[in-house]
This record gives sequence, structure tokens and C-alpha cells, in this order.
Amino acid sequence: MNSDSESLQSQCLGWLLTDDVKNNDQSVECKENDGVKNLYNEATASKSSEPKLGGTPQTFQLGEIPTVLDRFQSVLKHRLQIEAQDHPPLFPWETQLIDYPDFVDEPSMTLVPTWGWMVQQSKLNLPRPLPERVFQQLLEQCQALVTSSMPLGAKLVQVVENFFPNESQALNDIAGLVLRSTYRSVSTLDTMPNIQSDYSDLQPRQQMALSLLAAKQLLENLTLPLSATSPVVERQWLTTVGNLNIRVEYQSVGITKLLVQAELPVKGTLTLRGSGTLAMATSSTPGYLSVELGCEQLNPTYTLEVEFPEIDEQPLLFVINPTV
Repeated sequence: MNSDSESLQSQCLGWLLTDDVKNNDQSVECKENDGVKNLYNEATASKSSEPKLGGTPQTFQLGEIPTVLDRFQSVLKHRLQIEAQDHPPLFPWETQLIDYPDFVDEPSMTLVPTWGWMVQQSKLNLPRPLPERVFQQLLEQCQALVTSSMPLGAKLVQVVENFFPNESQALNDIAGLVLRSTYRSVSTLDTMPNIQSDYSDLQPRQQMALSLLAAKQLLENLTLPLSATSPVVERQWLTTVGNLNIRVEYQSVGITKLLVQAELPVKGTLTLRGSGTLAMATSSTPGYLSVELGCEQLNPTYTLEVEFPEIDEQPLLFVINPTV
């Protein structure tokens, strides 16, 4: 046998013996392996006394090395398990052992959904529904421009122009057609001959017409016109939790004021603004809520914000346009 093999066997055996002596003083009983019945006893005897007369010196074959290594790995694993039990590792943010509960009693936090106002699309009179992404951007743009004093045609073009860059002339032409048409006479637009196709399958001019139609209806839904002859206006907006019903009235008997009454499908807040003043009302439950703003004379523009934190992180903005 070469000296390297003998040295490796001796080291492995020494590690095993050292481990067993330290671990509860339990000896390692090595089972019979090619005639060697008890390596521990043999090795101990060889250290404490002279070999017996007539005895045969113990030798190891090369095939026995994997067995010794397996035993060494098993002992090492056992030692590591004991060490982990006695001194469990800590997370980087821990300075001592902490017992964590199996479950949390408090309800987990939920993300606030976005654009709970978008289901209003189902209430629009369109030949084909718009993709969610397109309708969301249209609604965002309409919210940004609803208080603008620009003519409706200019608003329509500006709302959809981001979808069709470098197509200003075509958009203006189609916007003129949309303004002159009604929702129920879309078929009169020769730019949309095939309204059965999906939005993505339509020609660019057909997509323009459909987007402009949606923008026109959204802006009209978000605008509340008032006048002396028509002092009351009502709107309904569908949300993911039900209908929002709004009634706006200009009262000139006694104290002149704007009165907003709303039926909320969920808890929310109404904020009425005009001429540098505001009035706000909040409800913690669904139901009726009102807010009013005193005014000696009607201003050119008032705004009404409706906030439903449970369904949308952004308020829905209406504009109140009174006329004499």
C-alpha cells in the first residue's frame, strides 16, 4: 500500500475518533468491512499497547476509503445540525432570536386599484369597444382638458393626437364629421365601413373616428351645463362598485348658491370649487351626500371632484359651466 493512502485513512479515522470522543463520549461502531470488525477498538488498542503475539497487523484496502469518507461526512453533517439547533442563524436585520407567529391577525394590505371609473365605457354609444389601454388614456386626457376653454373640436383633436402623431389634418377632418354626427348615426361616417372588426384591425382613419367619438362622449359626460332656464342638470357615471348619481342645481331664491347632491355607491368625498373658494363633504358609508357653495353671481367655471379611495387613486373631475 502506498503511503498517501495510508495517511488519508489515518486522518479520516482520527477525525472520526475525535468527533466521537467529544460527542457524548459515544464510540463509533464500525461494521465489518472486508474482515475489519471494529476499527475503533483496534485503533485504540494499537495506541495503548503492543500488538498481540501472533496477531495480524490491520491494513486498509483502497476500496475502503469511500466508506471512511462517507462516515466522516455523516458525522460532520450531524455536528452541523447540532450546532444549528444550539445556535440558529439570524436574519441580517435580527440581533437576537425572535419567535414569529404562524399567521398575522390583521388583514394584509391591498393595493388600491386604478381607474375604477373606466367601466363607464359600457355606457357609451360606440360601434366597437375600445381597448382598455386606449380608453384609459382617452379618459386621462379628457380629465386634463375638461376645464379648458378651447372649443370642443379643438379639445377632441388634442385628446387623441398622441395616438396618431403627424396626422393633424386627418384628425381635424374627422373631428368635423364627429361634431356634426350623432351617436346613433355613426354609419354615416364613411371612414368606418366595417364596425365589426376589433380596434386593432381597423384602418388608421377608422381608429381616429372611433377614438374621437369616445372622446366626445366622455367630455360631454364630464360637463355639467347650467343656465337660468335650465338650473338643474343630472349625470350618472358607472363605477366598478355601482352607479354614481349626481344632481347639480343653481338656486337663486334667497341665498344664491350651487347645490350638489350625489348618491354614492361607496364611501367618498365631494369637493366643489369656484372663484377661489371650496366646499367639501365626506361620507364614511355609501348613500347620499351633498355639498353647496354660496355665490352672489355665477362664475365662468366651477369644478366638482368625486373621490372614491376604495376603487381609484385618482378623483373623477367634472366641470360645471353656468351660462346666463
